[in-house]
Amino acid sequence: MARLTGARWAARWAARVRAARAAAPGGNGYAADAGSATVWLLALAMLGTVVFAATIAVGAVVAARHRAESAADLAALAAADRLLLDPDGGCGRAAGIAAAQGAGLVSCAVDRSADAVEVVAEVPVGGLPLRLPVGPARARARAGPVRAPVSTAEDGLGAVRGGAEDAAVAEEGVAS
Repeated sequence: MARLTGARWAARWAARVRAARAAAPGGNGYAADAGSATVWLLALAMLGTVVFAATIAVGAVVAARHRAESAADLAALAAADRLLLDPDGGCGRAAGIAAAQGAGLVSCAVDRSADAVEVVAEVPVGGLPLRLPVGPARARARAGPVRAPVSTAEDGLGAVRGGAEDAAVAEEGVAS
């Protein structure tokens, strides 16, 4: 048997394919499921696109929530810093800090009895792939004014924290 090369091989292969298609059920030479792989591939591509868009949307919402939490924390700390100095309890400063963070100050409540301020900030959710009905991200933070640190002598734990040497010094101070 002679070896087929080039054009002869291609012609014989094409003849075999035509014969197989003619013998297949369906009458026109193609099987009944011809082209179904294309449909499945398109369906899979559409599903992948939807999953990707949903992932982007969830990421945008989570990022907005993190920005709102950060803005509320910073605004509460700024208000607590000015709590005892400003007549409005530092809420004006909190609004400025929230605006600098790209957030809006929804509320600022001063609790004079607890020396604390509670701030609620919101950030619009942006970067969504579709026009989804998502409201702004809100976050709440509470902070008190900055106080002076407690020294070692005031905390009453000098002997416990210092070990044996501090206990001996403390005993000498009591004895003299």
